[in-house]
Amino acid sequence: MLDITQIISGYMSDYLYQNETYRIIGAAMTVHRHFGCGFHEKVYQDALEIEFQESGIPYLREEPIFALYHGRVLKTEFMPDFICFNHIVVELKAVKELEDYQRAQAINYAKVAEMEIALLINFGEKSLRQERFIVSAL
Repeated sequence: MLDITQIISGYMSDYLYQNETYRIIGAAMTVHRHFGCGFHEKVYQDALEIEFQESGIPYLREEPIFALYHGRVLKTEFMPDFICFNHIVVELKAVKELEDYQRAQAINYAKVAEMEIALLINFGEKSLRQERFIVSAL
């Protein structure tokens, strides 16, 4: 008979960038526990940057990325809130409920940045909400 710890550990071993994702979400939970919901997105972004620094999470904040079209770089800048560990796009929101266009934004940022994971974190709900997307699986 399989117990729940075996199921969870088996699942987690297949979880792409599990440790990195876990650390990012943990940092976001710390910020959410401190502020709760109701603040502007930039407040959470500023606090999360401090939490990343204190937790030793490598990141770039609002680093411009550019899309390619027919092999040419477009002039339009895209700026994800964070790129962590050089392979996870982290997009923050502070809204009552996430909508599909916000999910698409996080996914598209990851595609343009050629990252495999997009993490969408919403501080606007009573409990922190996060959605993780594996871009290559979409």
